[in-house]
Amino acid sequence: MAGGFVVEGGPVTGGYNGRVTAFVILSCIMAGSGGILFGYDLGISGGVTSMESFLKRFFPDVYQKMREDNKISNYCRFDSQLLMVFTSSLYIAGLIAAFVASKVTRTLGRRASMLIGGTVFLAGSAFGGAAVNVYMLILGRVLLGVGLGFTNQSIPLYLSEMAPPQYRGAINNGFELSISLGILFANVLNYFVAKIHGGWGWRISLSLAALPASFLTIGAIFLPESPSFIIQKGNIEEATNLLQRLRGTPNVQKELDDLITASNVSRTIKHPFRNILKRKYRPQLVMAILIPFFNQLTGINVINFYAPVIFRTIGLKESASLFLTVVTRIFATSANIIAMVVVDRFGRRFLFIFGGIQMILSQITIGGILFAQLKDYGGMEKEYAYLVLIIMCVFVTGFAWSWGPLTYLVPNEISPLEIRSAAQSIVVAVLFLVTFFIGQTFLAMLCHLKAGTFFLFTGMLLAMTAFVYFLLPETKKVPLEQMEQVWRRHWFWQKIVEEDKNSREIS
Repeated sequence: MAGGFVVEGGPVTGGYNGRVTAFVILSCIMAGSGGILFGYDLGISGGVTSMESFLKRFFPDVYQKMREDNKISNYCRFDSQLLMVFTSSLYIAGLIAAFVASKVTRTLGRRASMLIGGTVFLAGSAFGGAAVNVYMLILGRVLLGVGLGFTNQSIPLYLSEMAPPQYRGAINNGFELSISLGILFANVLNYFVAKIHGGWGWRISLSLAALPASFLTIGAIFLPESPSFIIQKGNIEEATNLLQRLRGTPNVQKELDDLITASNVSRTIKHPFRNILKRKYRPQLVMAILIPFFNQLTGINVINFYAPVIFRTIGLKESASLFLTVVTRIFATSANIIAMVVVDRFGRRFLFIFGGIQMILSQITIGGILFAQLKDYGGMEKEYAYLVLIIMCVFVTGFAWSWGPLTYLVPNEISPLEIRSAAQSIVVAVLFLVTFFIGQTFLAMLCHLKAGTFFLFTGMLLAMTAFVYFLLPETKKVPLEQMEQVWRRHWFWQKIVEEDKNSREIS
């Protein structure tokens, strides 16, 4: 494979000792549960925007178009700028918060960012559940975004630093599994609360975001800091004891020495965001920007945001739409579990490419069915509607074992300690920025491009799969502190990092 990284018949493992201990598992479950916050919000926002009682109260123009105006195209019934602001305002707030979180994570620790994120998310859930007008609703979304900016910046970084190198992929993928479980829980909840007489079920959906936020906030109080951050603060003895507990062995000197070396380099860096622009960090910067950028151009959050809306568009009723959204999420969650099992065996590149091909075929098929069967007026035959459901299940499965978990894992694990927090902030910021753009434009795109929207995503998937094939090296089982070797052996990146090294030697 192009870009593979193999030394003497196998990947570099650094000679580290240790196993996955119960202490590692408990710490990572507690931290990784923060992904439920993100997933819950993704699932809830898509579900409540298909509930008629919610639309009637806050978005009456959409409700009227959906219920009363038969002259509006099927593709345009949900096209509302205010509805898109509700869905996507969270992501601009999260984008800004991610950069603030980088400073907090670097100076006060990973736990501090988790605590701040969980607390602000609690406030956002209170405003959303108690909303009496659309402005209060959007304020709640903004607070949720700030909370997610902090948690999504700190948790993947924490998981990578706590995990043994040989199991880092599986443990870090637990964050994506938590996101998927959050979406599943939200989808199930939406299905049942939509049946509540009186039309106030959406309040339950929005306010119960406080449940996972409380779990994370309380849990973060008891979590240990990561060994990398403890060493950064100069507490070598404490870091040694923690490593021994995490690895289940007293023989941690090799890993400890590498962490100390990385920490010494990190201390010399005063401006990580300025530093990441240097030529020697060009591979990390490119991946930190393009991987989350491509993540959103798969079209996955179109499914997460608007699956119920899409099912309503093709002629299914409210209850059926919410139920079928649950079905697609069950498939995605199952694929997340599979990814945790195979990511450290088959590697990152294999999952990226396999999942990419799977999503390409799915988007082509969905676009073709809609083009042929769903016209501007009238419904779609139920057989074809359920065929769209099946293909959507194939699509979310492909995402859930490739771009979903690996978007958080790869940019994090390839970044050295001195730029790791900055790189993760860039990942979250790009992810939220593109999610905001997709959230603001998808319903309008669906209205104007119609089925062509899905062919547009197909083109994006072709480009990103080629990007991975040619430019992303394999990183499975490579220790974080030895990741620099990967780029020096890659056919393309070695020219850039070696040129930088040679220019520094000459100067």
